Amino acid sequence: MSFEDQIRSIFVEESQIPDEFRIEEIHQREYLCNGEMKKWDGAVSEVYSPVCIPGPDGLKRKLIGTYPVCTEKEANEALEAAIQAYDNGRGEWPTMGIGDRIKCLENFIFKMIEQRSLVVKLIMWEIGKAYADSAKEFDRTIEYINATIDALKDIDRTSSRFEIAEGVIAQSRRSPLGVVLCMGPFNYPLNETFTTLIPALIMGNTLLFKPPKYGTLLHYPLLKAFQESFPKGVVNTVYGRGANVTPGLMATGNINVLAFIGSSKVANDLKKRHPKINRLRAVLSLDAKNLAIITKNADLKLAVNECILGALSFNGQRCTAIKIIYVHKTVADEFLKLLSAGVADLQFGLPWDKNVKLTPLPEANKADFLKETIADAEAHGAKVINENGGTSVETFVYPAILYPVNDKMKLFREEQFGPIIPVVPFEDIEEPIAYQIDSPHGQQVSIFSEDADEIASLIDPFVNLVSRVNINSQCQRGPDVFPFTGRKDSAEGTLSVHDALRAFSIRSLVATKLNESNKHLINEIVSEHTSNFLSTKFIL
Repeated sequence: MSFEDQIRSIFVEESQIPDEFRIEEIHQREYLCNGEMKKWDGAVSEVYSPVCIPGPDGLKRKLIGTYPVCTEKEANEALEAAIQAYDNGRGEWPTMGIGDRIKCLENFIFKMIEQRSLVVKLIMWEIGKAYADSAKEFDRTIEYINATIDALKDIDRTSSRFEIAEGVIAQSRRSPLGVVLCMGPFNYPLNETFTTLIPALIMGNTLLFKPPKYGTLLHYPLLKAFQESFPKGVVNTVYGRGANVTPGLMATGNINVLAFIGSSKVANDLKKRHPKINRLRAVLSLDAKNLAIITKNADLKLAVNECILGALSFNGQRCTAIKIIYVHKTVADEFLKLLSAGVADLQFGLPWDKNVKLTPLPEANKADFLKETIADAEAHGAKVINENGGTSVETFVYPAILYPVNDKMKLFREEQFGPIIPVVPFEDIEEPIAYQIDSPHGQQVSIFSEDADEIASLIDPFVNLVSRVNINSQCQRGPDVFPFTGRKDSAEGTLSVHDALRAFSIRSLVATKLNESNKHLINEIVSEHTSNFLSTKFIL
């Protein structure tokens, strides 16, 4: 059996899909707006899984459902609902006390967990993520929400006292910014989306939430939870083609915060649409071409293991993936030999297969794009050095290791966002440093060496070129308490459990001169609990 036939054989008849992983088609005909689940009778978009089913006409993607393709009209209605719910900061949600907002979010968590089984299966079916990783994404999201609640309690405790300086008494707290447009990515359609949506929500903002193109249906089971947990108009969904509905929303000037995870090109276009860019706060996680450096002093087995994790977790479809590797010429042959063997050991199959590491790709025409990328590299002198590298069948592409990669290849600069590992040989450590200096990206780097002096000499330049330097480990986002950001075209704003709460809020201050009359006023307001802002309540 050829290797291509081996890949083809992973796609099984529907009758062979284990019962616990089967899914009924979901045809969404409603969306959440202004506290109502509104019916939709218009155009819909069909959702096809990257999992293919054999039939008389060959392998075909399995249809798993449909969702509304709304228009600018519905998007503007959602915007109006969010504006009214915010009511210039006077709405029920932005003026609500922190404790009550937390209760609403805790109620949402309870309702969200009730939908765990379905949401996890939809993650798996919609984007082809391994079942174990899909379950991990859901559970990590719940942990993130709980950590966000704890972080907000910490912030609120610090703010629950008055400060006195130069005869002025004041209390400062964080207050919301207004209407937030949240747009998440397909690779972590639940977790990454919620890392902006949840902090924006709990800080008192009102939301427009547009699900990603791939990974749309999985949010449908959660819409009722949003509806039942928060006041009307606080969370509103926007469906439709992004190019059709989002530019108009930005052009109104009524979006106060853009929370976007995707390409810098799209982010730039959306920001330019806003008539008052100086008023727009942007929280962006964008392109990345993270670099790994394998020095001559590296532990090669460790480096290979970490590079495989970094480059091929979820088939390399992560902004934090290692997307190019520089290896010292003296250890290149051994590194490539170990890297090829490591890739060959990875199990490939369907998302529910036990211990599966490589799965089908969700994006339409992704296999063709990767094939063209490999061909371009080969035309400029690189070779696929691992056996069967680049072999593809329908939605599945087997990882390709390309060597030696040079600056004439598209792969040298462009983000592949898929299972291709470009490897560049180097002699002078200034070469990978120069690559990072010239790169339009600046998210992370991984440095592999057992020499402390060598690592120290690389830390100092790289911390000023990227936002995270990983020593003898893959590039990654977590733990969520650590800051996550990037330089250049890779990010704007900083995300972490703590930083995200600050990103979606602003410090506001209430102050007065310290005299007997004002002391009496402040004491009366605090003792009678007539203000949610001016308060010494302590949330445990």
